[in-house]
Amino acid sequence: MPDLRTRLRRKRLAAWRRLRELRMIAKGLASTDHNVLAHLIPIRRCNLSCTYCNEFDDHSKPVSIEMLVARVDQLSGLGTSVITISGGEPLLHPDLDQLIAHMRRRGIIAGMITNGYLLTAERIQRLNAAGLDHLQISIDNVTPDEVSKKSLKVLDRKLELLAEHADFHVNINSVVGGGIRNPYDALVVGKRALQLGFTSTVGIIHDGDGQLRPLAAEEQTVYRTMRAMQKASYAQVNYFQDAIAEGRTNRWRCRAGSRYLYICEDGLVHYCSQQRGYPGKPLADYTVDDIRREYLTEKGCAPHCTVSCVHQISYIDFWRDPQTIRPGQHRVGQPAGDLVRIQ
Repeated sequence: MPDLRTRLRRKRLAAWRRLRELRMIAKGLASTDHNVLAHLIPIRRCNLSCTYCNEFDDHSKPVSIEMLVARVDQLSGLGTSVITISGGEPLLHPDLDQLIAHMRRRGIIAGMITNGYLLTAERIQRLNAAGLDHLQISIDNVTPDEVSKKSLKVLDRKLELLAEHADFHVNINSVVGGGIRNPYDALVVGKRALQLGFTSTVGIIHDGDGQLRPLAAEEQTVYRTMRAMQKASYAQVNYFQDAIAEGRTNRWRCRAGSRYLYICEDGLVHYCSQQRGYPGKPLADYTVDDIRREYLTEKGCAPHCTVSCVHQISYIDFWRDPQTIRPGQHRVGQPAGDLVRIQ
């Protein structure tokens, strides 16, 4: 149990984060000519090999810190409010702390998605010092199996270290679907997260192309129970996931390539992790004109999309600006056509 001084410090930091997040929302409502959230990949390599994941390899070298700093500066120039670092496994990057600190110096909210395996008390303290705002770990099961080694049994001690030392917000995301053997494991993970003082969310694992895979009846039961456990937040109004759980398509305006950018290790802008190759333009050459074009471009993959971060960022613009550029019309990079994942 953290002492009083630690609890007060964390409350102060949480209030400051919330203020910055409210500023992000106000800025997003005021103008559509800037990016809100970007995912930045500093390294493609991962120390695990979960069978459902298509976002890693076992050999890539880290992107140089000089290139990453330049990409943060370019994103800042596009008005980016939040950058989430993912991978691969970002904690494998030797200069991660320097990258996070630079993001904070540019006034950007700094997040990270990690598998948690490399966390130690000392590493968490370094993330505190760098200024990390948000960290998410997805835990797939209670005990490791052939699908995933991201299990509560392995990671529980890491969660205890986070509860003791982390000054940043921690979210534990448990999952259903995608070959997860026992859907009720998600409930065990979610309850443990809440017990440790973290927030808890539930996600639906996509298929190999990032597309809809309806949940079985048992999985739907777990999903509904987990949703009821979540604290009041945008996650509580995520009707995208509700539709996915029931096998229904979603009608929405995907703002990928505009309000949301995925920046791969090669510095190219993509719609998301599951649509690598579109528009496939170097971030160094990306402009407000690109943001405006993709803001108005209809995405052929949208009805069956399961990429929740894109859903959530697109909320801000649901009420305005119908998309008038259809798949197949001219754009920079490869034509959209019927969008498929680029291997």
